[in-house]
Amino acid sequence: MPDYDVLFVGAGHNALVCAAYLAKAGYKVGMLERRPIVGGAVVTEEHVPGFKFDLGGSTHILIHHTPIIQELDLAQYGLEYIDLDPLFFAPFPDGQSITIWKDVDKTCESIAQVSLADADAYRRFIATWQKMAEGMVESFTHTPTPLNFARYLALGGGATKNWEQRLSDILNSYGQVLEHYFSSPQMKALIGWMAAQSGPPPTEPLSAPFALWHPMYHVSGAKRPRGGSGMLTQALAKAVQAHRGEIYTSAPVTRILIENGRAVGAETENGNRFTAKAVVSTAHIHTTMRLLPDDAVPRKTRDLINRTRIGNGFGMIARYAMRELPDYTACPAAQAGSPGPQHRALQFICPSLAYLERAYADYLAGRPSSEPGLIAMTFSAVDPTLAPEGQHTLFLWGQYYPYKLTSGESWDDIGQQVAEQMLRKLAEYAPNVTDAVIGQLVETPVYLERTLGLLQGNVMHLEMSVNQMFMFRPALSLSNYRGPVPGLYLTGASTHPGGGIMGAAGRNTATALLHDLSRRKWMFWKR
Repeated sequence: MPDYDVLFVGAGHNALVCAAYLAKAGYKVGMLERRPIVGGAVVTEEHVPGFKFDLGGSTHILIHHTPIIQELDLAQYGLEYIDLDPLFFAPFPDGQSITIWKDVDKTCESIAQVSLADADAYRRFIATWQKMAEGMVESFTHTPTPLNFARYLALGGGATKNWEQRLSDILNSYGQVLEHYFSSPQMKALIGWMAAQSGPPPTEPLSAPFALWHPMYHVSGAKRPRGGSGMLTQALAKAVQAHRGEIYTSAPVTRILIENGRAVGAETENGNRFTAKAVVSTAHIHTTMRLLPDDAVPRKTRDLINRTRIGNGFGMIARYAMRELPDYTACPAAQAGSPGPQHRALQFICPSLAYLERAYADYLAGRPSSEPGLIAMTFSAVDPTLAPEGQHTLFLWGQYYPYKLTSGESWDDIGQQVAEQMLRKLAEYAPNVTDAVIGQLVETPVYLERTLGLLQGNVMHLEMSVNQMFMFRPALSLSNYRGPVPGLYLTGASTHPGGGIMGAAGRNTATALLHDLSRRKWMFWKR
């Protein structure tokens, strides 16, 4: 008899979501995780004494568009969310600022301080694209078949209303769409910078949906697990174990076992073998392929996967232990370093779309952006468990940063220098930050690959371009979460809907497995 009904290669958040659903349904689940802690890129660790740093994703938005938290009853396993409102705060070099609140009316009041015309345009933008954004979210929580694409995006997304104009916008770049809707560079930059978080620059064709999704921020808001981002994956692990699932950490898988053309288990670095009726890989699709024997996968399928684009990284993170919070010139705190509404928000440093395009041009040339777009995150302002009393954390995400440098330099040599440059850029808006640093962790593209298995530093696994999304992720023949050999299933950021803390891929894979496992059981009894 196999050791498990389902064996997981990796224990990232999508794998844990999938395993929790299967274990809850009564299946015997085993998980093999390379690192000493579960969670993949959704983990929280202490790298400066007394300060809790996330290593990967920090802000939880997408998962709250799914029923995962409620269906798996994760509050029972210690998961507590803190609402972040306002959502986004964008200071600008001229001393102005815009704040995006969950409430649209309150947001428009802030926009009106910069542009009355754009306050009205924003309200129209939200109303126009709300239905399509809802359809997009719904499509993420289902297998990306042509039928589901039509049901949720075309028909359910309201594309039939004013379809000529809508189609024209959807087929555009998000930069072109924002130029059409808004007049002030500040509003274009704010929405454009959030759209750029998936990777594409403002000029990329067919990238408009990354901006047209924006209305959903006013639906879910943004949240933060108390105790750090990794509290989500710790709760998921407890849910798996509560239903008798078994998790092995520090157990890197070296190969997926194949017998009679079917995936039947996995072998770890120390030679231990685990067998199962089905195997799920949550690793990067290219890593998964390396774990399979060459002759197990049809050449045509292997060629298709080899042609998928990982890209040349695109971002890096500098995490700081701080004596005080950023004191923004555009929105000074009542008392220097004390929490204000701006510190609860994601803080955007990106003054214009042209600024973002210049950062991307540096990246294309194979060099770190001389003036990067930044997101500053100060979650200790709402969660004092992250830092000693009176002190704070500051996480800086920056774009764009290539994995491969044309200069021939090593990220190990220049990472510290680039992180300091990121902090200096923030200091142009909040001068106090440079003298407030206690300690730091620099996560370059190479660090992201080594530590979190994010090949070439791409936090999305594969580039999030339209020909690598929906039914094309990771390939047309693999988009239903069933792998290139029988008995092997896929989940994680390499599959639909891609990167980000959502868990939809894990839930969708669980649906496929529950269907197939119950069918196999029925076929067995029929015989």
